[in-house]
Amino acid sequence: MPSALPDGDPAPADGALPESALATLPIRPFGIYLHVPFCSVRCGYCDFNTYTLTELGNDGASVATFAGAAVRELDLAAAVLGDRAPQVQTVFIGGGTPTMLAAADLAAMLGGIRERFGLADDAEVTTEANPDSVTPEGLRRLADAGFTRVSLGMQSAVPHVLRTLERTHDPANVSRAVDAARAAGLQVSLDLIYGTPGESLDDWRTSLRTATDLGPDHVSAYALVVEDGTKLAAQVRRGQVPAPEDDDEAAKYEIADEHLTAAGFGWYEVSNWATREDARCRHNEGYWADGNWWGIGPGAHSHVGGVRWWNVKHPNAYAARVASPGTSPAHGRETLTDEQRYDERVLLGVRLVEGLPLDDLQPEGRTAVAGLIADELVDATAALRRQRVVLTRRGRLLADTVVRRLLGLR
Repeated sequence: MPSALPDGDPAPADGALPESALATLPIRPFGIYLHVPFCSVRCGYCDFNTYTLTELGNDGASVATFAGAAVRELDLAAAVLGDRAPQVQTVFIGGGTPTMLAAADLAAMLGGIRERFGLADDAEVTTEANPDSVTPEGLRRLADAGFTRVSLGMQSAVPHVLRTLERTHDPANVSRAVDAARAAGLQVSLDLIYGTPGESLDDWRTSLRTATDLGPDHVSAYALVVEDGTKLAAQVRRGQVPAPEDDDEAAKYEIADEHLTAAGFGWYEVSNWATREDARCRHNEGYWADGNWWGIGPGAHSHVGGVRWWNVKHPNAYAARVASPGTSPAHGRETLTDEQRYDERVLLGVRLVEGLPLDDLQPEGRTAVAGLIADELVDATAALRRQRVVLTRRGRLLADTVVRRLLGLR
């Protein structure tokens, strides 16, 4: 079951934003996230806002009509942001499985962004995809439309691990999808998950070796989290499968970093590695650097100038909202306080390879750095010579602990 929306204040019916938020538009990177909520099946570990087609009925949301609904929200975004909205620098279409939509529909949504906001000449445009949901022709059409990058949900190369995750793709299709994306001129990112119940260290090494042998530009590797309300959580609760173990996941993270480094990848965020700086996911970097973005689609989150809001979750409710011109699909919103923005700056900044400037820290944070260096969680050279808090590999494993100490929490 998808996770619940956060609490918040009521959102204005017309989506209007305060002047203080709009004033940041010309001075911060601007991206658009587009959430496609459809999946052929729901994986047992997933709590994303996704729905199989049989769950939706015929009350307004469908694969055939989704692109039109998304473009109607783009109309709202253009009206709310006005003339100060800069060209879009990054677009990320996620889900769900965006490539359940026809390539023509994905292209139409990108065209809607281009027509309303313009795309920067070097815009990064990504779609997520399952290896079974792409074709060479479809990928060529996406590249022709302006897409630059595809992020493939590989997750594992080991059949029994994929079965536990309830991933339905044939592992061999990952290679076919990578080859097709390359032939279309697209950059390729592969997503991996480690810590699945029953996954051995050798299984994980097999997945890493298989991934890097395919020659992607970018790899993301995430520890499996058992989310409340998912099928996997119920299986763990009933004792049908063991819960992931912290020590096992730590060992697998170290294996991943060692393997990816040896294969020519550099970490730039705790869970992300790229072969070169221009292969990083710039859209995600916008999130981590307090950029502005508008989230299109059911359950999508947005942020402009310290105001954050989130759309109604159910695709049918979303379709009904955007069918009325000038009506926002937002369910709720919040205006971040200075304290919240500082906390998020620390939380996100220390996860990046560039680290966090010491001058950005409040006194208790600067005081904590010496102890973090002594505990080998923060790189001493970076702190002393570059005046930045940069995590060591051990610090990356304990990033939450580092953040708490920098915030003066214990």
